[in-house]
Amino acid sequence: MRARAILFDVFGTVVDWRGSVAAALAATGARHGLVADWSALADAWRGQYAPSMNAVRQGRRPWAILDDLHRDAIVNLLPQFGLQAMVAEADTLVKIWHHLTPWPDSVAGLRRLRQNTVVAPLSNGHVALQIALARYAGIEWDMVFGADIYRHYKPDSETYLGATALLGLAPGQVMLAAAHNEDLAAARALGLQTAFISRPMEFGSPDHRAVPSSDWDYVATSIEDLADQMQDKTATA
Repeated sequence: MRARAILFDVFGTVVDWRGSVAAALAATGARHGLVADWSALADAWRGQYAPSMNAVRQGRRPWAILDDLHRDAIVNLLPQFGLQAMVAEADTLVKIWHHLTPWPDSVAGLRRLRQNTVVAPLSNGHVALQIALARYAGIEWDMVFGADIYRHYKPDSETYLGATALLGLAPGQVMLAAAHNEDLAAARALGLQTAFISRPMEFGSPDHRAVPSSDWDYVATSIEDLADQMQDKTATA
C-alpha cells in the first residue's frame, strides 16, 4: 500500500541540528570574546534531550515544551564549559533550535514527495518551533504536528497515533521517515510504514547510528532518494 502521508522526524533527519547549533553557539561566544569547544557543547546540549523528555514522559516533571527543556539544559551546561557569561542569553540561545539549516536534499526532496503525498513533521518540537523552523529552512509542510498537540513526547504512542487520527488515516496508510532506528521501531509497532533516512554526519562523523537496524519498508540515503524509490515503486506497481 502506498503511503498517503509521510511523517518526518525533524532534528537530524530533515535538518542538521549539530552543525547549526555549534555554529550559532560559536557566534554568540565570539561576541563575548569566549573560546570553547562549541561542538562538544552542542553534543552535551543534545545529550540532555532524551533525559529531559523522559522526565516529562514518566511524570517526574510537569508538561513542558521543548523550549523550556532546552533552556534548563543550557543554563546548567554553560558553567560546566566555563561560559557563565552566556547564561544571561539563555532565552536567545534556545531560539537557535528554531533556526536550523536543512540537509542539502531536504527541501527539494520534500517538495517532490509532496506532489503525491501529504508530508508533515512528527517532531518532539512544539508547533511554534516547527513553524519557525520551516519558515527559516524554506520547508513546505501540509500540516505541522508538534508534541504540544498531544502533550506527549515520542516514543509515546499518543504522538504517532494522534497524528494519523488528525489526518483521518489508519496507521497503515501513514509512513514515518526518520534517521533514528528507535523512532521507526516505535512507529512500526503501532502499524505505521517506515522509511530509514541515513544521515551519517548527524553527529559530526559517520557511526553506527547511520545504519538501519531492521528491514524497514524503505532504506534511503537521502529524502531525494526516498522520493526516487517511491516514484519507481509506483511506476512498476
